[in-house]
Amino acid sequence: MKEGQSALHIQKGIAQPDALNPLFQKGQLLVKKRQRSVAEYVEGILKGDTVLLSQAITLIESTKAEHKILAQAIIEACLPHANQSIRIGITGTPGVGKSTFIEAFGQQRIDAHHKVAVLAIDPSSQMTGGSILGDKTRMQYLANRPEAFIRPSPAGDSLGGVARKTRETIILCESAGYDTIIIETVGVGQSETAVHSMVDFFVLLLLPGAGDELQGIKRGIVEMADLIAVNKADDNRLMLAKQARAAYQNALGLFPPKESAWVPQALICSAISKMGIDDIWQHIENYQKFTKENGFFDKNRQHQAKYWLHATIQEELKTRFYENENVKNNLTSIEQQLFLGEITPFQAAEQLLRFL
Repeated sequence: MKEGQSALHIQKGIAQPDALNPLFQKGQLLVKKRQRSVAEYVEGILKGDTVLLSQAITLIESTKAEHKILAQAIIEACLPHANQSIRIGITGTPGVGKSTFIEAFGQQRIDAHHKVAVLAIDPSSQMTGGSILGDKTRMQYLANRPEAFIRPSPAGDSLGGVARKTRETIILCESAGYDTIIIETVGVGQSETAVHSMVDFFVLLLLPGAGDELQGIKRGIVEMADLIAVNKADDNRLMLAKQARAAYQNALGLFPPKESAWVPQALICSAISKMGIDDIWQHIENYQKFTKENGFFDKNRQHQAKYWLHATIQEELKTRFYENENVKNNLTSIEQQLFLGEITPFQAAEQLLRFL
């Protein structure tokens, strides 16, 4: 070693690679995945591919213009393969056990060699939020069955928008071979009306303890019911459930006859022990046969299609109105005139509508 040289010698190392994927910038990959074609989506859905079915439903839920166009093309192509199912609405007061009931009912249908799709109407706001995994967590056994498909709706501030997307999702699920479609109300308010407008049979779940609960339920919801099921009729609550069933049956007799001519019944059941689940399905089957024979089944679906035609027109007109550039540019100033008392709300609306 030469004089003045240190025994320590630092070898120049190799530069460490960037921890981030070089294709990854600002949260987006530079190389985007290829967008599937309408034909690819439709082929996958008709084969029962749940991945492609889920992706197609995501397109329906998207607010992007290009996704809306693609989604509508998929729906249009699937439409000839839809309408081969029984659509069942499930509603009930909080704590009545809707998820447990749906899980028991869904497994009963699967055991009878049917395919079940469970969809949820959830009009909750973005502030209160909505758990997209909530239903799958609460229906873990049903979610693990390959014959079942569970799809919670996205939370949003427009019930009409969420409900319309659910109706379009029904078409895709039916095309994928799901012959039992269950629509669950998750939110409150007018969600029951929205569900009723897209199902063939409407089930109202109630708890044992007749009287106070029935009085607290809106008359309109009871009138919509094709069947009242008193759930949680377990062990020491069985007698109470029977008493509740009798009270609810008497209450049903006070309502005017249904357009379908069907006479609603009140039954008892236990989603935990599966007691009464077969009886409920038998009632649904009887209803389907009865209304198909008297022509109401098809007439009701036609009426629902007409309802959603006009509901969609109203929703789209509202959206296009607020997206209009002239409306955007003048809305604030016209609101100020309204606040100052210079014009009435009706004059303000008239002025804005002239921009269309």
